[in-house]
Amino acid sequence: MINLSLVLGMFPGFMSMVAVYFILNMLNLINSYWALLIYYVCGAGLGFFVSKGYFDTIPKDIDEAAKMDGANQFSIFFRIFLPLAKPILIYTALLAFMAPWADYILASLILTDDSVKTVAVGLYSWMDPTKINTYFGKFAAGSCIVAIPIVGLYISLQKYFIAGISSGAVKG
Repeated sequence: MINLSLVLGMFPGFMSMVAVYFILNMLNLINSYWALLIYYVCGAGLGFFVSKGYFDTIPKDIDEAAKMDGANQFSIFFRIFLPLAKPILIYTALLAFMAPWADYILASLILTDDSVKTVAVGLYSWMDPTKINTYFGKFAAGSCIVAIPIVGLYISLQKYFIAGISSGAVKG
C-alpha cells in the first residue's frame, strides 16, 4: 500500500485535473466548495508516508517499557507516541493547510462562477488588464493579508520544527 501511494505521489497533481474535473462534474459539484473540500481531504492522506518514516524512528523499547509498567495500547499511543510525534504531526498539518490555501490552478478550474472563489482565484481576478489600474493596491494589500495566517502559523509552531530537527541531530 505504501509503494502504491509513493508511486501516486510521484505524479504532479495537475496531471489528474481533467479526470478530477469530469468526476466532480458527474457528481454535480462544479462551482461548489464541497468539490475542493473533498479533493483536498482525500489528497491530504499522503502525509502518512512522511509520518510513517518518523514513527519508525521511535524505538520499540519505549513501547515495551510502557507495557511492562502496565500501560495499555491506548495510553501508550496518547501519552507517549503522540507527544513524541508532535513535530511531524504539526509539519503534516501545516502542509495540509498551506496547499489548499494557496492553490490557484485547481480552484480556478473547478470554481468558474464569479460568485464562488477562493482567495487565490479572487486575488488573481483583480489582475485582469481592464481592472489592474483600479485594483492593484487592493491586490497588493490582499496578498499581504493572505500571507498572515501562514506566517502566523509558522512563527507559532516554529519551536516544534526546531525540536523535530534537533532531536535527530545529536545522538548520545
